[in-house]
Amino acid sequence: MQTRKKYIFITFFASWLLLFYFGGDQIKRLAFLSRKKAAVLKNWPRWTDRSLLESFADPEELQSDGGHHKQSAKARRESRINIYKHSRCRMETCFDFSRCEKHGFKVFVYPVEREDPVSESYLKIITSIEESRYYTSNPEEACLFILNIDTLDRDHLSIQYVHNINDKIQGFPLWNDGRNHLIFNLYSGTWPNYTEDLGFDIGQAILAKASFYVENFRPGFDISIPLFSKEHPQKGGERGWLYQNSVPPKKKYMLAFKGKRYLTGIGSDTRNALHHIHNGKDIISLTTCKHGKDWEKHKDTRCDKDNSDYEKFDYQELLHNSTFCIIPRGRRLGSFRFLEALQAACIPVLLSNGWELPFSEVIDWSKSAIVGDERLLLQIPSTVRCIHSDKILAFQQQTQFLWEAYFSSVEKIVQTTLEIIKDRLFHRESRPKFVWNTLPGGLLALPEYSTHLGDFPFYHLQHGSSPSGKFTAFIRAVSPVVSLSQPILKLIQAVSRSQHCAQILVLWSCEKPPPPRGRWPQTAVPLTVIHGRRKVSDRFFPYSAIGTDAVLSLDEHTSLSTSEVDFAFVVWRSFPDRIVGFPMRSHFWDSSQSQWGYTSKWTNEFSMVLTAAAFYHRYYHSLFTNSLPAGLRSLIDQLSNCEDILMNFLVSAVTKLPPIKVTQKKQHQEAAPQQMSKSAAVSSGNLHFSQRQDCLNQFAAWFGYMPLVHSQLRLDPVLFKDQVSVLRKKYRHLEKP
Repeated sequence: MQTRKKYIFITFFASWLLLFYFGGDQIKRLAFLSRKKAAVLKNWPRWTDRSLLESFADPEELQSDGGHHKQSAKARRESRINIYKHSRCRMETCFDFSRCEKHGFKVFVYPVEREDPVSESYLKIITSIEESRYYTSNPEEACLFILNIDTLDRDHLSIQYVHNINDKIQGFPLWNDGRNHLIFNLYSGTWPNYTEDLGFDIGQAILAKASFYVENFRPGFDISIPLFSKEHPQKGGERGWLYQNSVPPKKKYMLAFKGKRYLTGIGSDTRNALHHIHNGKDIISLTTCKHGKDWEKHKDTRCDKDNSDYEKFDYQELLHNSTFCIIPRGRRLGSFRFLEALQAACIPVLLSNGWELPFSEVIDWSKSAIVGDERLLLQIPSTVRCIHSDKILAFQQQTQFLWEAYFSSVEKIVQTTLEIIKDRLFHRESRPKFVWNTLPGGLLALPEYSTHLGDFPFYHLQHGSSPSGKFTAFIRAVSPVVSLSQPILKLIQAVSRSQHCAQILVLWSCEKPPPPRGRWPQTAVPLTVIHGRRKVSDRFFPYSAIGTDAVLSLDEHTSLSTSEVDFAFVVWRSFPDRIVGFPMRSHFWDSSQSQWGYTSKWTNEFSMVLTAAAFYHRYYHSLFTNSLPAGLRSLIDQLSNCEDILMNFLVSAVTKLPPIKVTQKKQHQEAAPQQMSKSAAVSSGNLHFSQRQDCLNQFAAWFGYMPLVHSQLRLDPVLFKDQVSVLRKKYRHLEKP
């Protein structure tokens, strides 16, 4: 018996040795894969509000359907190796920072040749870069390079697919294995797997790509951009659909989807299951089988009913009337409906596992979207129903902010991409994430101006702070001082008596030299003369001598009392992000001429406050000089006109709000250009007015829309013209004739 047990034990031990000898590698691989799979599932599901959703799925079910839809792990690895030979690229290893040290952040676009096939969308990208403040036509100055080869559509079945890109780029002397290059792409791969293969070696180039898969995304190096259609506007873009009276936030339909139902292939699993959540009441989920030439070959029993129900609802009406919009993956991870939902203030419910969301490096999507899981589709309705109305409204407002700040035009998408790269290169002048996710957005908060939030006019309300309690008077002088009774001298005296005035700066833009110090009035505050270049754009240059948050911009012929200045400054401190002043003007749409019109008539509404007598934050000097294109500044310098209109355009574009008019005793008269003779006063006035109307239309064309906002509000002091004793009024001098 003992001998028998001994033989059994020896046989069992020998069997284990043979198993480990011949199959140990496979066992280790299985163990490794199981650990890897467990690690992948560890952080799943990735929801915005984890407390709202518990996992009711069986682990075996979860492991049976995941990842890249019927593509093996080995195939994915091989595909990734073929696409990204430099998969470990980071800015520190694959970008030459030294090219950006001398000339700063400059971008060069390879000249487009006539024979180069360029799509409309790629032309919009190139145009946006060439019109930006970073563009340079000199490659020696460039920090970043953009190819003239259209790389947007890399589906080799597409008619816009460009062949032999590898051969072309290898012939570029500046290519340098893609170092310091930025490549844009919207579509990659083709039927049936739609991998991220671009069909050429990107080398060490940064990839700005739509539908980016997280496994291929190189954090801190690549940039995920949204998928946009060829109809997407180059600049401007439509406003969002959410209005101030959109309360309550819950609309007719709680949850909606209308789109194609892929019968087979990648992306079909999720879309085929969407009908399960449709209830025909507050959840509308409609799909159609009519997709592709051979859809009838794969037609199933549901197709006829699905196609019929699909036609009963209009897609635009669903967007308008739905609180949440389902954004499932298509053939690729991204889809057009993502931007459509943002614009419509329909909160996106994302069902696209593995999608690196657009600009996720700077945008906090947890404030505007619900990131779901394709495998938990049936839990979506109960999840969105749990979200409170207050949070729904906050989500809707954030969708509007993100849409208008970063996604409403190709220009904004390109600018956001460039600014993200610039922030990586210049860490000390980079924007905090708070700035990117708060009005007015990262594109309008220049880090070159400051990295301290309190220095900007936008963030006082959030931080409970106030701008400084003093202002700098900034007077533009274009006429020589020949008499002690000239308006500029009286203006200096009136302004200097203000209790809030810190200093007076005179921008001398006259051919003759300024008078000596003894000819200027004696003031209780410092008076400094700055020599300008006799250009109207000089008045909005960010002079270092301006040491206060508030700037009181004045023309030499302006007439103001000390009380008017004091009251206007007190009002401005409550609205530091807006222009607050006295002379008002307005714009209107002239349907007979199909253009914008300009009027100086006193009416019941206005849209501009002229900077001949107005307060605004000094930050707008930096924004005016550094963000507006040189062509616009050259235009106003050539005309010696319209600089005040352009500043109103800029501030309204930033704030989405009108300026504020305050009480004034005398009506302001616009001054004609100084070089005009008195005999030509009428004709010069007409020319001046005509130029301003032309400027209005040229500025609107450049912005891509009309940013000016009308207002019917004027702020007066309390007790202004009330039938009470004058002694009880704080600004009593405002009522004196």
